[in-house]
Amino acid sequence: MNKLQAFGLIVSQAVRGELTFPTSVNSALQLQLALAEPDCHIDHAIKLVLGEPLLAARTVALANSAVYSRGDAAPVTSVRAAVMRMGYRNLYALVAAMVVRQFGSKIIDPVLRQKATQLWEHTAHVAALAHVLARRVTHVDADTALFAGIVHEVGGFYLLSRADEFPGLLDDDTDHWMESAEEIISREVMKKLLIPLAVSEAIEGLRDGLLSIPPDSLLDTLLLAKQLSPVPSPLQLTYVEMLTPSDSVIDFIIDNETLQSILAESAEEVHSMSAALLV
Repeated sequence: MNKLQAFGLIVSQAVRGELTFPTSVNSALQLQLALAEPDCHIDHAIKLVLGEPLLAARTVALANSAVYSRGDAAPVTSVRAAVMRMGYRNLYALVAAMVVRQFGSKIIDPVLRQKATQLWEHTAHVAALAHVLARRVTHVDADTALFAGIVHEVGGFYLLSRADEFPGLLDDDTDHWMESAEEIISREVMKKLLIPLAVSEAIEGLRDGLLSIPPDSLLDTLLLAKQLSPVPSPLQLTYVEMLTPSDSVIDFIIDNETLQSILAESAEEVHSMSAALLV
């Protein structure tokens, strides 16, 4: 099967809803569904988290990270306290982060595994930067920006997990038809993962979005975060690089002192968040 046929197969399966997820991802999806219920009681949420030991450990770890413990001197030591500190929305984001990470966990090919590792590093930086930029520049909901940053490359992670079945599939990322294939796959994966419409629309907008002046939307937040990320996506295509803001535009929007402060704050969040999620 050549590359075009392989991409055609993956795309057609995605459009039909035939998405291949690791077992651990399916478990996390069940938890996401429960947390999405408006009448989900906190005791039920805690019980669900405790039912997944890895999730329980990461929930406590992330609640004690710089992302969520800002201003709190005492660390939390229980799942209940961690859920109370983070809230359902952020617990939902944590589950999404676990889903994203699990896509790359079963990859065998060493080249693809390295790409998955780099893609997570890029994702962590974009998520942390989006969280800080939302609070200090674009003034959109910071928790939503963090969540959007975590899931913005979920289509790429899925594609990497499937590429393990088709040697050489991602050897050349300059094929123009690959851009369309990745866009379709990403859209279908986000549907399957129940990504809220406002978030999925912002992520899809990265393909051809232009930065507003002044930046004031979730899309603007992601565009800035991707441009400022010190780790590029290994799947980054040229259209993203051209359409994200240039250094001169960033200088116009954010003064140097503020920018350095944002980068330092986001670096702390990346270190803290990654330490919680990479165990």
